[in-house]
Amino acid sequence: MKYRKLGKTGLQVSALSFGASSLGSVFRETDDNESIRTVHVAIDAGINLIDVSPYYGLKKAETVLGQALKSIPRDRYYLSTKAGRYGADAFDFRGETIVASVEESLQRLHTDYLDILFLHDIEFVEPAIIYEEAIPAIQRLKAEGKIRNTGICGLPLSLFEEFLPNADIDAIISYCHYSLNDTTLETILPLIEEKRIGLVNASPLSMGLLGTRGTPDWHPASREVKELCKRAAEHCAAQGEDIAKLAVQFSTMNERIPTTLVSTANPSNIAKNAMWVDEPVNLELLGEVRKILAPIMNETWASGIPFYNKR
Repeated sequence: MKYRKLGKTGLQVSALSFGASSLGSVFRETDDNESIRTVHVAIDAGINLIDVSPYYGLKKAETVLGQALKSIPRDRYYLSTKAGRYGADAFDFRGETIVASVEESLQRLHTDYLDILFLHDIEFVEPAIIYEEAIPAIQRLKAEGKIRNTGICGLPLSLFEEFLPNADIDAIISYCHYSLNDTTLETILPLIEEKRIGLVNASPLSMGLLGTRGTPDWHPASREVKELCKRAAEHCAAQGEDIAKLAVQFSTMNERIPTTLVSTANPSNIAKNAMWVDEPVNLELLGEVRKILAPIMNETWASGIPFYNKR
């Protein structure tokens, strides 16, 4: 496993990190014992950053993850969770709510500190409440030692352009913007690097776009994006290759992207993903897939309030 510096956080993180959303039965019904084994396999494979949120499975993911981590020495992993989003349409970024949320997360996760706390999907509220309530709250938590680093996350890249120059933030999670079909994250790398922000890239499969099964109806991508991503996946399958492997390798091989989050509740899947990071990339296949995806390259979708979706 490769390890890279996560901005100014001081953390040396694995190129592949573990997203624990799957442990909350977000994508399918999961077996808790299998989920716990998945966490253990991830850590044994060299993955050292684990991310979760009380939103995932309405606290189930945090609860199961906490059970998994009870038997693992705390110095073997870095742990991040989130605050501010608690349901599909439930957002609360008031300072007192964030403080209470962190206390509850610490209990569920059986730890007395978090390596990073991210404000979750901040594009759904006006910037003022983030500046006036949420960021001061997480800075207080950092001063108290409850969290080691502060962070924000969301889909529109414009939210990072808004907050990184104007707020004291240590890390971000950006998702669906550095994958085989969308590399627009590159446009804000100069800002990220200038501010020495710890960058976590998430969803190298673009929330399931890059697969042969087709995407669920709820996926916000356009029909053309869905069709071409499926065609690219089928092209890989026809050659005996898994587009998931290509996607993970593509995201993790860029040295400017410190770590990429993947989520699964299957032990063999996470072991496979970890092995892929160190295997050579099929550059010929990568070129063919990128050619298939060229007509929809960098197409995204709106998320949150209009303020963040003007570009």
